[in-house]
Amino acid sequence: MKQVKIIDVRAYVLEQPGCGGDYHDREQGHWLVDTLIATPMSAYPEYKQSRTSFGINEMKSIVVEIETSDGLVGISTGQGGAPACYIIEQHFRRFIVGKDPRDLNRIWDQMFWASRYYGGKGLPLWAISAVDLALWDLLGLLRQEPVYKMIGGAVREEIELYCTGIRPDVAKEAGFIGGKMPITHSPADRQEGLNANVEHFREMRDRVGPDFQLMADCWMSLDVPYAVELAYALREIGVYWLEEALHPDDFDGYKLLKERVPWMRWTSGEHEYTRYGFRKLIESRSVDIIQPDVMWCGGLTELLRISAMAAAYDIPVVPHGSGAYSYHFIITQPHCPFCEYLNTSEDCLSFPPVFGNMFKNEILPQNGKIKLTDDPGWGLKLDRSDLKLNRIFVSTE
Repeated sequence: MKQVKIIDVRAYVLEQPGCGGDYHDREQGHWLVDTLIATPMSAYPEYKQSRTSFGINEMKSIVVEIETSDGLVGISTGQGGAPACYIIEQHFRRFIVGKDPRDLNRIWDQMFWASRYYGGKGLPLWAISAVDLALWDLLGLLRQEPVYKMIGGAVREEIELYCTGIRPDVAKEAGFIGGKMPITHSPADRQEGLNANVEHFREMRDRVGPDFQLMADCWMSLDVPYAVELAYALREIGVYWLEEALHPDDFDGYKLLKERVPWMRWTSGEHEYTRYGFRKLIESRSVDIIQPDVMWCGGLTELLRISAMAAAYDIPVVPHGSGAYSYHFIITQPHCPFCEYLNTSEDCLSFPPVFGNMFKNEILPQNGKIKLTDDPGWGLKLDRSDLKLNRIFVSTE
């Protein structure tokens, strides 16, 4: 392979809702629902109705391009808006431009350790993830191989999906193996809210039948006593798992949940970051399935490390969202039984591209399954015709 160097890295804010890596940045909010969605902000009446009511979508999606001396451009999407773009353009640039794009581990390690004083979670890791995913795309273009071939190849012919949204019954008819929907009430709503949560899932169980995997998304909104009580209240309904019941840093709390309700599948990891964050969850066996988001946790480079650690404990990895980025990973991992499709439509009656109109050729579920192509990199071609990309920070180097 001929020697190439990276000559530029460009980071753009995507100035339009409805597409890109920020799942919540939708024109009509995150699902149009008449019922509530429980969040850690549910104790405050003015922020009770939806996740976007308290501004979770304000950061906006980003697009990263990394260009080589022979004109190839690796592309990714992520989130973090202008602050993430600043970190990439003004700080991380020194670790990227002029380097061989095949030196992924070196670039990742330098970005990671150089940004520790920004914080160990959240924004700096979003920025690292976006760069890492663009580098993997670029490497695939250089080698003319899809990412999944470069990390070991497929262990299955296609990927089974469960669908996250507000209509698991519609997902079942479309061929998905399961459906995950949010709980509606938090501990702030006391017993009346707990009863409403149970009734919400009982009604859906009646619609989907006894054999469909029905999951509950708690989105960090519960405490240990409430989560235990909810698990027992839902037992007869047959909920497949309770996801992210507690604050992601409450490792001891997750251990208590597993001790007090050992028969329930407890899952978490959507809001966890890097192998350091996942190590304690894995070693303590506090959760039954881990759910890292490849656009948040440090990119594919770090997800592979997290996955290897989980495999040593026989803990399944079912990534959170992320469309093609998760598909390329999960098809290579024997301990990843299925994948999430995050439904971003307003009513969940259709199954649109995860990233909206951002890419020309995003693969869509067919009968609840995904079959990957051999297109190089992530196989995603940016559709610039209708995207409002704003490069706020341009390096003067």
